[in-house]
Amino acid sequence: MTKPFTDLQAWREERRTQCRAGRSLGFVPTMGALHEGHLSLVQRSRSENDGTLVSIFVNPTQFDDRVDYEKYPRRVDDDMQMLRAAGADYVLLPTQADLYPDAFRYRVSEVDHSRTLEGAHRPGHFDAVLTVVLKLLQLARAERAYFGEKDWQQLQLVRGMADAFFLPTLIVPVGTVRELDGLALSSRNRRLAAADRAKAPAFHRALAEAATPDEAAHVLRGSGFVVDYVQDVDGRRLGAVRLGGVRLIDNVPLNGGPKGPHYESGPKGPRYESGPEGPHDEDS
Repeated sequence: MTKPFTDLQAWREERRTQCRAGRSLGFVPTMGALHEGHLSLVQRSRSENDGTLVSIFVNPTQFDDRVDYEKYPRRVDDDMQMLRAAGADYVLLPTQADLYPDAFRYRVSEVDHSRTLEGAHRPGHFDAVLTVVLKLLQLARAERAYFGEKDWQQLQLVRGMADAFFLPTLIVPVGTVRELDGLALSSRNRRLAAADRAKAPAFHRALAEAATPDEAAHVLRGSGFVVDYVQDVDGRRLGAVRLGGVRLIDNVPLNGGPKGPHYESGPKGPRYESGPEGPHDEDS
């Protein structure tokens, strides 16, 4: 049975009871509008912990575009139904007032890697992401927290923050879930018009097949994408594009680069294909 919590104090009391009983917890932070990618995080957590907590909170501080924030899909009833079917034990549903009693006066800043790629195109974005993630990790008090590799830069920054602040929660990366045509699952995909959805898989193909970032960007522009960036960083090729006003991000491992687990969705559900190194649980 999946138990929702809208009161933070009630959840904290519940978690204290679990800790006294020695029950381990896995945590999956989300902004809702769930899909198979989120459910893969829940499945991983359930396989490694006594209980699984999922949070649903559309974080207003990380949107640099108010219209984008207002258009972000919100479907809590559908999300709850999916989480019940997936076997999540608890769902935390905080409000903006719950998480920002300080009105965002206090925040976490990383002053190097957060200023590149996504950070260069969305100033202040990662301050907001790291701040809300830290708040949620403090509330969850989980042994493990699960983050998808599609948001590669975010994953690395969250792991760095956890190390820098000696957080007791292990940050566990989980591989990207893709449609059969290669498009990485994202809550934003449902905003793509039909013609743009048909074009969208070319994003992943260009990242994976082009010899250089410049070649990938050239191919994407020729296919009708607006390219924010394509860049190779530490054995990974990362890109961000806009298609019909919808912003998409993705990344692929380069030859010899770090390869996490990989998923593809199809009629029978996600297919899991581990990379040469398998899932990264313990490395930093």
